[in-house]
Amino acid sequence: MDAIKGRGAVSGATSARFNLPGREADGDWLDDVETVDGLARHPLTTVTEEHPRSILSFNKSPDVPFDRSVNAYRGCEHGCIYCFARPSHAYHDLSPGLDFETKLFAKPAAARLLRETLAKRGYKPAPIAMGTNTDPYQPIENRYRITREVLELCLDVRHPVTITTKSDRVLRDLDLLQELARRNLVHVGISVTSLDAQLSRKLEPRAASPAKRMAALGRLAQAGVPAHVSVAPIIPAITDSFIEAILEEAAANGIRSATWLVVRLPHEVAPLFREWLDTHFPDRAAKVMATIRSIRGGRDNDPDFFTRMRPEGVWADLLRRRFRVAATRLGITGPHVALDCTQFRKPALDGQLSLL
Repeated sequence: MDAIKGRGAVSGATSARFNLPGREADGDWLDDVETVDGLARHPLTTVTEEHPRSILSFNKSPDVPFDRSVNAYRGCEHGCIYCFARPSHAYHDLSPGLDFETKLFAKPAAARLLRETLAKRGYKPAPIAMGTNTDPYQPIENRYRITREVLELCLDVRHPVTITTKSDRVLRDLDLLQELARRNLVHVGISVTSLDAQLSRKLEPRAASPAKRMAALGRLAQAGVPAHVSVAPIIPAITDSFIEAILEEAAANGIRSATWLVVRLPHEVAPLFREWLDTHFPDRAAKVMATIRSIRGGRDNDPDFFTRMRPEGVWADLLRRRFRVAATRLGITGPHVALDCTQFRKPALDGQLSLL
């Protein structure tokens, strides 16, 4: 298949799990519409406003360091081909392929809904994670500013929050982040996959360039906002050569903590990723998938608790050792996040802080 300009997926792949029918994408206002074999080569980005009854999601996963999260958006225009959140679109009769990055959903009432939850009797604070599913600073945040509203609420009620993003748009909220940081209420992680802008445009076509992400890490560090670089996802034979260089550049920008993750390919992500490999790296597609399968117990993906985030085997050991050696040499440690939950003051539903 041919690459689609500005998009990560190369098809509108459907879901066998839900018998999703084939779909045709619309034309894109960013580019002239060109249809090839029935598929619009420049699909339109659309945003639908969604009005859920609640916004704070809880989980009991043993594999993640948080138990609650807020996702202001569904779908993500960054278009990262490896995104593990793509299958969530299939639950709504939409394609995890092009639909995921072109048919977006925004939740403009997120801050109000969160305020209602925080005001409930018996609510106990713990860090709220943002960016755990789709990016809170994807391009439509420019218009909706939902992430900013949530951060404003967290500052008002002194609630701790963590952010994960691939965008330097996080700097637009630097004023709030500095105030939150002054009270030990925030931690920011920025994911960097490679330092090659051309490769990045293939992997994550509408995310910020690697240089902008590194500059954002530097600005956060200078501003006193706790931040770490996430070398993720590492894709064997595609991005693993950048591990040491990413850590070195992050350290040069004042970052002293880092994490790493190997690519995960749940459900429909695996066939989408295979299409992407065949399009962009046909010469090494078989090697990449063979290596991924070798660290996932012979499968494209390991979905099991306790092991899904812990790759195993020779290749995994090599990646792990390379990261540790480079991190030790640079004085980089893991992000030991210990945000303060004692300052929380329950909000009143009328917008005023409760005296209780």
